[in-house]
Amino acid sequence: MAERSGLSINLDVIESMAAMAALEVNGVSSMAAKIVNIKNAFSKSPVFKPVRAEVKNGAVVITLHICISKKANAKEVAEAVQVSVKDKVQSMTSNAITSINVHIASVDLSEPDEEE
Repeated sequence: MAERSGLSINLDVIESMAAMAALEVNGVSSMAAKIVNIKNAFSKSPVFKPVRAEVKNGAVVITLHICISKKANAKEVAEAVQVSVKDKVQSMTSNAITSINVHIASVDLSEPDEEE
């Protein structure tokens, strides 16, 4: 749990805030469903979550796995997600966010082409 001046915020709540902030960014089509990794398929590792928050040395580290739309610029979307998540989570919780790791898990090719 992330704590700040006696206030305790569950990491699941921070993860939900981060997911909402990421989905508001233009170019993010969804959060990643599940990453298939044959090496860990039969291990007892925790269930895959597209957003994971951890507290390290009193600060929050957030890792997100997103899907982007096919016409989006991956670098620009990832940077916009970092800014959006940091601003929104810090403003809602007053917790210091030290790192936001954005992994682009896939590109959404199912979007219809827009006619110009």
